[in-house]
Amino acid sequence: MYHTWMRFFTPTPAHHRLGLACLGVGLQYGALPTVGPRTLDHHVAVVISAGGGWYLSPDGRRTTVTAPALLWLTPGVPHHYAPDPGGWDEGFVDFTGPATTTYTELGYIEPERPVVALSDAAGPRAVIGRMARAARRGNPLLEVETGAAVHELLVALRRARADLAPDGDPVLQALARDACLPLTVADHAAQHGMSPAALRTAVRQGAGCSPKDYLLGIRLGRAKELLAATELPVAAVARRVGYDDPAYFSRLFTRRVGMPPVRFRAQQGRAVPGGWSDRVPDPADPPIIEWPHAT
Repeated sequence: MYHTWMRFFTPTPAHHRLGLACLGVGLQYGALPTVGPRTLDHHVAVVISAGGGWYLSPDGRRTTVTAPALLWLTPGVPHHYAPDPGGWDEGFVDFTGPATTTYTELGYIEPERPVVALSDAAGPRAVIGRMARAARRGNPLLEVETGAAVHELLVALRRARADLAPDGDPVLQALARDACLPLTVADHAAQHGMSPAALRTAVRQGAGCSPKDYLLGIRLGRAKELLAATELPVAAVARRVGYDDPAYFSRLFTRRVGMPPVRFRAQQGRAVPGGWSDRVPDPADPPIIEWPHAT
């Protein structure tokens, strides 16, 4: 016995241009039938939250699947899989779109790893559950709502991977902490007893980019905050985020942001009562703005 619920959609060309389009969503559990061998023209994320089974790769290699786990089914790659006789509990999402190329480049989609161990399937399954509720008949927001949820699902799957800490590994946390210090990538690597190549591999796996781009993103974000919320001269902002040469900082900022620092300040600058804080608000205790009461 097995139980299956599924819906399939046909997004318009405009919906595809949003980057990701959901083609279908389903929830199944029990002794499900064997899938394949087959080849698809789109991506499918199959989240196994209970039970176990097997996956057979195109080269004949059989991989044991033990929940919680993710099966990546990628376009043009033959796949063949099934639960054990005891069955499993799965949720699946079919999707496509031009953004899949970038998500693959960033490591969120891994065609070379069709079976991925998860630390917990609750987060991804919650997203799939919301997609299932959005798939109700007559929902006028169906394609946009489910397409947006595919982006959320890819983030949830990345966060749930068993080989990655949910909030990044200690190396990434240390890089973020020291990002505005005047250190080279080689200096950062040496601080962690790593070669620059090893650091590049660790950052690529954890953040989907090079150490240089990871550090630059943090530096420019901090620079924007200082430009928007303080009256520090551009040269002082440059020094605060690790650049001794303000002219180089201005050229770099302009190239990456699309406008010079002075123009960014003119557009975004504002006074911040009480000054700017680096403290990240506690989600359980969000900041509250107290409005003066009329007298």
